[in-house]
Amino acid sequence: MIDVRLLRSEPDAVKAAMARRAKPAILEELDHAERLDARLRDITVERDENRAQINSISKDVATARRAKDDVAAEKLMQRSRELGESEKVLASEFDQVNSALREVLLRVPNIPHAQVSEGVSDQDNKVVKGPLQMPPKFADYQRVPHWETGLALGILDNERATKISGSMFTMQRGLGATMARALCQLALDRNADAFEEIRPPSLVLTSTLTATGQLPKFADDAFSIERDDLWCIPTAEVPLTSLHAGEILKAEELPLRYMAHTSCFRREAGSAGRDTRGMLRTHEFDKVEILAVTTPQQAPEMLVELTNRVESTIAALGLPYRVLEICTGDLGQSHHRSFDIEVYAPGCDQWLEVSSISWFSDYQARRADIRFKNPGAKGSEIAHTLNASALAVPRVWAAILENCRQADGSVAIPEVLQPYMRGAKVISSSSQAKP
Repeated sequence: MIDVRLLRSEPDAVKAAMARRAKPAILEELDHAERLDARLRDITVERDENRAQINSISKDVATARRAKDDVAAEKLMQRSRELGESEKVLASEFDQVNSALREVLLRVPNIPHAQVSEGVSDQDNKVVKGPLQMPPKFADYQRVPHWETGLALGILDNERATKISGSMFTMQRGLGATMARALCQLALDRNADAFEEIRPPSLVLTSTLTATGQLPKFADDAFSIERDDLWCIPTAEVPLTSLHAGEILKAEELPLRYMAHTSCFRREAGSAGRDTRGMLRTHEFDKVEILAVTTPQQAPEMLVELTNRVESTIAALGLPYRVLEICTGDLGQSHHRSFDIEVYAPGCDQWLEVSSISWFSDYQARRADIRFKNPGAKGSEIAHTLNASALAVPRVWAAILENCRQADGSVAIPEVLQPYMRGAKVISSSSQAKP
């Protein structure tokens, strides 16, 4: 969440920055937060005045007792009791207003970085690199949607996935499943030089999901297990961010780098009827996430590093791709600055987002209370967090089937994946023959 002290000291600057998100409701939330914060400060002043009066009255009662003036002492004690009751009322109101302020701040998005370009929707996102590795022309046999190729080769069986789990679940088979696993291993291997591998739980507490900004705003998009106060993770970013929740880290240990391969679960609310065929939208998918905890000074360089790492993996697969910077109006709830990497799928005739690389400034770390302390410093500071989808399987898998489809209907496996494919270099009907 944003720092309420910043809203208090520089309200106009905060509102001007938030206005760039092109959502008037955010400014209304900020006005509400200002009013609640002002009331909190008024309550604090009233409470302090009450306590000062009670302390003063206590001294006066002692003086009256020494003077054997019981009537005066009793009047003073009655006044002290009244002030005590008033303080209880103020304390109760303080808790209520403080809780209301936190709820508002949890809904308020992050402040965009000053260099993020203006825009109101994804139509205003700017291509900052590419397209790269784009062939002069796609052959007709590459213009076949991946779901048709997957079905023909027997490597995509969404019909049985739906029978097992319902709509918007997918299932890869044979070399299709092998390729899905290979993609994740590739992403892990390419980042193992600097990132510690973690296998976090796939179920997390409400507080953990709140720390990353998923809650309360995106509750309808998540799968919950209410009986146990647990949620299925929408991304490994969620548990990785909370690894150090409530901790004070040593500045000299930063940046910390983590990566994780997990299943991810999303309801994809509101997407019914759009991109629901094949692998483009699904309730469950595998993804490798990379995440960093940094000082504010380290964060800009880390954003470049994460972007370069993801780009290099997509480039190694030989897929046509481009890099976009997300405009102010399309920034995610927690995002301070973000880049997307998209691959072109000729069969779908679409640019598909395959990775989002994001800098969250101190927004998530403040929610999770992740701090760091410089050597010799008296106090601690809020850390910064960044993350990226090192590789999300569904759309990369789909793009490979379409870009690497050959004239005979088989799919050439990208060379960089072949070491993970048990010797297979091509996926064909014959290679899928059951033993």
